[in-house]
Amino acid sequence: MPRTGLGRLLLVPLLLVSVTFCGCLVLHPPCEFSDDHEYFRTLAVSPIPSEVEGTPGFLPLSTDVPLLVDETELPPFWNLTLNEVVQLGLENSKVLRDLGGSVLRRPDLAQTIHDPAVQATDPRFGMDGALAAFDAQLATRLFAYKNDRAFNNLFAGGGTFFFQQDLNNFVTELSKTTATGGAFALRHHVDYDANNAPANLFPSYYDVDFEGEFRQPLLQGGGVEFNRIAGPRATPGTVNGVVIARINNDVSTARFEVGLRDLISNIENGYWDLYFAYRDLDAKISARDAALHTWRIIHANVQEQRGYSRLQELQALEQYYRFQEEVVNALGGKVFDGTRTYNGSSGGTFRGNPGVQAAERRLRLLMGITINDGQLIRPMDSPPEAKIVFDWHMIMEEALATRPDLRRQQAKVQRYQAELIANRNFLLPQLDLIGRYRWRGYGKGLIGPRDANDPINNAYANLTSGMFQEWELGFEYSMPLGFRRGYAAVRNAQMHIARERAILEEQERWAVHDLSAAFADADRAHRLMQVAYNRLHAAEEQSKYARQAFFEQGGKVSLELVLDARLRLAEAESAYHRARVEYAVAVKNVHFEKGSLLEYNGAALAHQAFCKGSQHAIVHRVAAEGEDPPINYAMGSAPEGSEAVADQQPAESEESVEPASYETPAEPSPAEPADPTESTEPPASSAAQASPLQPAAPIKAAAPAKSERLPSVESPPLESALREEVPPEDASIAVDSAADED
Repeated sequence: MPRTGLGRLLLVPLLLVSVTFCGCLVLHPPCEFSDDHEYFRTLAVSPIPSEVEGTPGFLPLSTDVPLLVDETELPPFWNLTLNEVVQLGLENSKVLRDLGGSVLRRPDLAQTIHDPAVQATDPRFGMDGALAAFDAQLATRLFAYKNDRAFNNLFAGGGTFFFQQDLNNFVTELSKTTATGGAFALRHHVDYDANNAPANLFPSYYDVDFEGEFRQPLLQGGGVEFNRIAGPRATPGTVNGVVIARINNDVSTARFEVGLRDLISNIENGYWDLYFAYRDLDAKISARDAALHTWRIIHANVQEQRGYSRLQELQALEQYYRFQEEVVNALGGKVFDGTRTYNGSSGGTFRGNPGVQAAERRLRLLMGITINDGQLIRPMDSPPEAKIVFDWHMIMEEALATRPDLRRQQAKVQRYQAELIANRNFLLPQLDLIGRYRWRGYGKGLIGPRDANDPINNAYANLTSGMFQEWELGFEYSMPLGFRRGYAAVRNAQMHIARERAILEEQERWAVHDLSAAFADADRAHRLMQVAYNRLHAAEEQSKYARQAFFEQGGKVSLELVLDARLRLAEAESAYHRARVEYAVAVKNVHFEKGSLLEYNGAALAHQAFCKGSQHAIVHRVAAEGEDPPINYAMGSAPEGSEAVADQQPAESEESVEPASYETPAEPSPAEPADPTESTEPPASSAAQASPLQPAAPIKAAAPAKSERLPSVESPPLESALREEVPPEDASIAVDSAADED
């Protein structure tokens, strides 16, 4: 018998081992590989089934045809000021756009107007998530048990060998965590027990109690400051209290403000790009019309054999086609990168790539409006011409105090400084004061009338009588030997502070550098505008006297000099308007670098407009006060902002090259039929007739008369036209740079 029992005991482990190893053995059926890959091709291109329907597009499936260069008439104009463009851009910008197309390449990094709200409502790192740790908690438990068992010992079964029991348990609790890290709780227990133990006083009874409990940390985890920073029950590495959540919100808001600043800067850059495109187109049209006028005179004289050669006629014709080519490019534009932020300077270095339609499409993209709607945006504001003087020391202080990217980095430093304060608390031992007080009630019934002769008639009556009361008070102490995690957390916070401070210091150096560059570039652009005006005036005089010497004084100069003078005049006119736009962009960049670009464009963040603790939060609420005032680049921010003084009298230079006033282009009149007996003066240049400091005059059409035959970009090749000895065909492109005003 012993051997048989021992054999059975050994058989059990052997069976377990054999079953285990059999489970580890996996038999794979033989598989054959086929060379036919059609199944995998079908699987690769088949759509993935999904229960979630695709989100339809928000843009209409059909839009107007994009504007083309070969149109004979330009569409209606949409006149907009800079303030209106900025306002439309802010209203339609759910995504803070840029000209780099990053929303298509890296959509996860794109900034939207929802980003601050996403951060604020984050249940893990937002304000509400941090405050939720202090919310009151209600918990309830209700269980019913049926016990039926046998005992080998009479005492273990409560006086019976076969124990039967019906047990019900009900617990409800209301707990609350305080700002000091303490925890309070109120509990209520109701127990019902019915069993067959013969030693029971009642076959069934109720046991109820009310108790209050508190636990207050005295060292680690205690105190308002720690719990506001780290939150209750925090551990090293999980510091996420109300203060940290608020700083995270500030970082997110500052990041959003940086994106909003860049958007406004790009909108203004696009506005001035479009302004220059119109002015450049006007200069090209004036040069083309002047070349056409020259060709008409020479062509008429060649036909009548009055002293001009065929070679001179071809020279004039070539210049016309050259300017016509530039007109086509100035109207349509090539696909180039326009002026945008961080393309040389932080606020954007003016590129000046010509092309009205291309610049207008870029501006529409930044404004968030329909790309093609059958209209053509036309700027109505002109660049500033008066010299604006900034106080260097004041704008430097303002830049270091108000730039959103610096405030974002300062908030990061504050976050790790707060974490350092919280992590030092983890170097303290855990010492908690614990207290509990309880009232008990016992009875054979739960509720019922109170019986003075039977105090345990019902449980609740016995509870309210105060017959049974208990209390508990004591301390609980624990500590890790060495505080390894606590010291690691402190060192980590110190390293983060050192890193973020180094980054902040370098950012401030870059801010001062960029502000210095913008400050100097504004002065350079204003001086360049003076020189460009003088160049334009000299080019006009050169072209005028060259034409007089060639046509009226018997050809004292060559035709090449006349054509070259007109080419130089067109270049000087474009350079003058380029210099004006460069000055406008340079002044804007000063506000960009000193952190006041939103304010000077009438924009304000909601949290800043109602924040009383910031001296730089008072901004213009022009949207709520009615019509937007024109942007004043000479106004200073209050009261600590920099003072910008508009110098209406330009400073005299040593070379005395500054003109008395700056003049804007005049409106070119439509070309008339050629007449050799007319004056030899070409159409007036568009750069010296309008009064200074006025909005840009509408650039009217330079279309030829219908009765004349003009050089055509769609005519037969030039060689065949010369062999036939016929004037060039009418131009198929009637270029208007602006609509005629009613």
